[in-house]
Amino acid sequence: MYSMRHLEIMAELPGHTTLGSAASELRISESALSQAITTIERLAGESLCLRRKAHGFSLTASGHHFATRARKIMTEVGELSATFPQSDGKLRGPVRFGCFASLSPHLIPATLQGFDHPAVQLEVRVGTHDQLLPALRTGELDVAFVYDLALPAELDKQQIYRTEMQVVLHPEHRLAKLKRPLELADLADESLIMYESEPSTDYQMQLFASQGLTPKIVASVPQMILVSAMVGRGLGYGLLMRRPNNAEVSVEGRELAFRELKAPNYPNAVVAITPRGMRIPARVQALIDHCTCAMAESW
Repeated sequence: MYSMRHLEIMAELPGHTTLGSAASELRISESALSQAITTIERLAGESLCLRRKAHGFSLTASGHHFATRARKIMTEVGELSATFPQSDGKLRGPVRFGCFASLSPHLIPATLQGFDHPAVQLEVRVGTHDQLLPALRTGELDVAFVYDLALPAELDKQQIYRTEMQVVLHPEHRLAKLKRPLELADLADESLIMYESEPSTDYQMQLFASQGLTPKIVASVPQMILVSAMVGRGLGYGLLMRRPNNAEVSVEGRELAFRELKAPNYPNAVVAITPRGMRIPARVQALIDHCTCAMAESW
């Protein structure tokens, strides 16, 4: 019969290419890990891991299946402990959550503040969709907070807040002085400082393409804070999603002007995503619920 330690070992292996690395993470010796894998393989009745000197190791197809099942069981055990505590009724255990990079300065501090569960250990990862979604699939993350843009179907979503694209301008820009909502046609000949990160880049390009327009891109930068800094110096305009607690100044303290963008500015949302059908641990759901409340209070 497999022990919980056997399951913990197999759940850990997919994230490593050497036994030494896995052993270090599991806090056992490499020889002890090798012996444990041999024991697990004997119980399974087949090879789960290919071990080659000087070439590290790799899991067989059966090994990957075993590891996936082991990780699921470990998650469910953690859920059981969090849902049915034996004494004090507190939520406990790790929550590994990801956040889309441009959202992080607005969402992470507000979410961490007031999350009153000291026995829950929070670990944060910031990145793009290309970084967060694979980590969610492999179980490296429990939940990720992202824009509801081009998300695969195999994800469950919980809405955090509704949003839409808006225009950020230097206060002295001629378009900032208009009282009406801006149109894409107003912007087509202006200098756009593009936030270069999928799916945000595609979304901006699709907005222009939907009206047969092509933006005049003068710079593509990988950070939204850099977009705002360049706009603050009058180098162009930017497009970004409307968000709570958004300071109307750049990182250098220069004033910015935010203007509504007229249709076809399609409504969007920030969502918490988890693998489809996954039973969400109580401590993870508590974080999602707290984030939703924190964002609602920040508008």
